[in-house]
Amino acid sequence: PTPPPPRAAHPSALTPVVVRAPPPVSSSSEVFIPGKDFELLPQGRPADLLRLIPGFVISQHQGGGKAEQYLLRGFDADHGTDVALFVDGLPVNLRSHAHGQGYADLHFLIPETVARMDGFKGPYFVEYGDFATAGAVNFVLRDFVEENYAEASGGSFGTMRYITLLSPTKDALKTLIAAEYYRSDGPFEHPNGYNRFNILAKAKGTLAEGMDLSVWASYYWASWHGSGEIPVRAVRAGMLSRFGAIDANEGGQTQRLNFNADWTWRLDEAQTIAVRGYGSYYTLDLFNNFTFYLNDPVNGDEITQSDRRFLAGFDAQYQYKSTPFGASLISTAGFQYRIDTPRVVLGTSIQRHPTGRTQDVSIVEQSYSPFIKFDVVPAPWVRFVAGVRGDIFTYNAWTRVNTTGDDTNGYVAKARPNVKANLALGPWWDTELFANVGTGYHSNDARAVVADPALTALPTALGYEFGIRSKIIPRVELSATYWWLNLASELVFVGDEGTTEARGPSHRQGFEFAMRAKLLDWLTFSGDVTSTHATFDGGGAVPLAPLVTARSDVTVRLPFGLSTSFAMRYLADRWADEDRTQTARGYLLFDLVARYRYKWIEAFFSVENLTNTEWREAQFFFTSRLAGEPAAGVPDIHYTAGTPRSFMGGLTVRF
Repeated sequence: PTPPPPRAAHPSALTPVVVRAPPPVSSSSEVFIPGKDFELLPQGRPADLLRLIPGFVISQHQGGGKAEQYLLRGFDADHGTDVALFVDGLPVNLRSHAHGQGYADLHFLIPETVARMDGFKGPYFVEYGDFATAGAVNFVLRDFVEENYAEASGGSFGTMRYITLLSPTKDALKTLIAAEYYRSDGPFEHPNGYNRFNILAKAKGTLAEGMDLSVWASYYWASWHGSGEIPVRAVRAGMLSRFGAIDANEGGQTQRLNFNADWTWRLDEAQTIAVRGYGSYYTLDLFNNFTFYLNDPVNGDEITQSDRRFLAGFDAQYQYKSTPFGASLISTAGFQYRIDTPRVVLGTSIQRHPTGRTQDVSIVEQSYSPFIKFDVVPAPWVRFVAGVRGDIFTYNAWTRVNTTGDDTNGYVAKARPNVKANLALGPWWDTELFANVGTGYHSNDARAVVADPALTALPTALGYEFGIRSKIIPRVELSATYWWLNLASELVFVGDEGTTEARGPSHRQGFEFAMRAKLLDWLTFSGDVTSTHATFDGGGAVPLAPLVTARSDVTVRLPFGLSTSFAMRYLADRWADEDRTQTARGYLLFDLVARYRYKWIEAFFSVENLTNTEWREAQFFFTSRLAGEPAAGVPDIHYTAGTPRSFMGGLTVRF
């Protein structure tokens, strides 16, 4: 019989391989930090991710729920005035906020959902406008997780955290669901009782060939108490401990509902259209007592700040790739629009019970920002990125109550241009050189602009930067940057008092050095150091501006499932007042984190402040009055104590 024909061999099924490379950088100080680097950070504080950016210092001074204080490049950026923060392009900073211009509360971000953090320093990037003077940071969210997991953890000071990340679908339609609950009392004698709840849902899919849509929504709620900033003199006199409080009723409650949609259409290999739309609903009720009995010797100086707003906007871009005269050119035209509608109420209170209103203002603040950008590579060793943007602001305010004396009723329009240029040369011997120049701005509070339309609403920040990035040493990445930045004027709205404070021009310059070394396949060292000099036009120091910062960590990732990190962070003493008579103390802290995975279960353990250093997390110099002190009060350093040695551990189940 005729033998059967041989059976055809089945083709081998190959697993798809995805190769990811960081985008080309335009400055020596840019950083693109992958989510893997976040795994070995202490748990529960999303703003901790920012500490991985060289020179970025954060501090929390009210119970965990208030937005952090951000310090970067010689700026005490308060709660966000000079640092622009985004989550997938959704702006975090809030304009004309009850507590401070650019207030940026990151606590709605679940750290485990972050795929990458992109950090840009200086005003050199045309896509970033308002608040992007010292820098801008965008947190890029994951589309899905490879493994579903649930985690439970707990530790010192009544801290507990529960989190789960799930991806029901991971192929054509990618989905992500994340939920988190966090609670901590902190080390204070009056427990913080900080409760935070987060939930996120995201979906990404292809609508048609070359057309993708990504949509996510999140909800965040938190409440807390805080011990506030206590005066040094009270601790030294034994009136209270460093973890005590003058007014234990400080704290607040907040919530934020976000929606974000990204639509991308690749018409062909040369043309791409991208549109992002976003919206948020936000509330905050905040209680503070900074001066104790200075203004009201009988009832005390507790104040309440309330903010209710909707925020919405869109960012549209058209990108075209061409090769004129053989040079690679990417041309981008874009338009950004944003509207904020806050109702801001400031008042007095006793033990969180309102006793009167000092200001009640409704605002409609809008911005319109067209821009163009050209990214040209005329030769393999030259890349030039330049752009220009215009920013038009309109302020409309009407007042129900205002006891400050300012007229906060009316309509004002302001506009300004900004230009940016970035030059990259190389690589030669695995080394690139960079030069950057640009103008930027931070907007000032609408109430200040309407009260005095002649004052600068959008002050110019002019920045320059020169730097180098090199891999000339095998397995080592190095970067060094020298920069300076001049801010034409600072008109700051003091939300705690409902008044404005005009500040003169300021000048900042500094040096940054960073390195990352893969010493062995399983051993990595990274570190950075920054030095900054910040002064006002008259020569006075910029209060609280960092002078020297440093950070380093040694990370071990062993093949049998154990990963550990030993980290150090340092902030030098710095001036607390313009006259350089008061010093805000620095600190040196060490943290240790370890994770071990066996099959589907993982355990982790962390120790923060390993040496149990007594440190001050946040410090300010101002005048306050305690009971029995002179009516004029006493100028003093006020601080929030940093957390002593603390432990946290937990288990993760992956499925």
